[in-house]
Amino acid sequence: MSEVSAWVARWAPLIPQGAALDLACGSGRHARLLASLGHAVTALDRDAQSLAAASGPGIATLQHDLEAPDAVWPMAPGSLAGIVVTNYLHRPLFGQIAAALAPDGVLIYETFARGNEIFGKPSNPAFLLNPGELLELAALGGLRVLAYEDGVIAAPKPARVQRLCAVGQGFDLEVARLDM
Repeated sequence: MSEVSAWVARWAPLIPQGAALDLACGSGRHARLLASLGHAVTALDRDAQSLAAASGPGIATLQHDLEAPDAVWPMAPGSLAGIVVTNYLHRPLFGQIAAALAPDGVLIYETFARGNEIFGKPSNPAFLLNPGELLELAALGGLRVLAYEDGVIAAPKPARVQRLCAVGQGFDLEVARLDM
């Protein structure tokens, strides 16, 4: 799964210049995209081997297990122009993700949802979004939703997903190009 998500590629150009986070980055496909757009990227993952693959120009890697019992969220409130999360769900982070976004920042989130169990893994409800759950994340953070989808995709493999692009209240919608 080294190809960039079409959802992320569509919305990433809206992220204002600044620091960006690829959360649970895996091999760094989205970190590289964000770096190519001129962002100072932090690629965060708990797996050292994945982070080695994610490193590159404009990308700082951070090995951190956000699910450890004593884990501390490593990003300062309001410090990130953009946050990308794909194929990862740890509900206790929702508030911290929203809080780390700058007032004019952009959150791009895409992960598996209930109904994915018919396609394979993940099938554990703990790793599947409930209906409308990403919308709840946006509301929790006081974010404005630009786009949301909940449905079945065919590629890169059949899956049930939810996708969200949301912005902080300081994001200037007048200058945003939404005809992508």
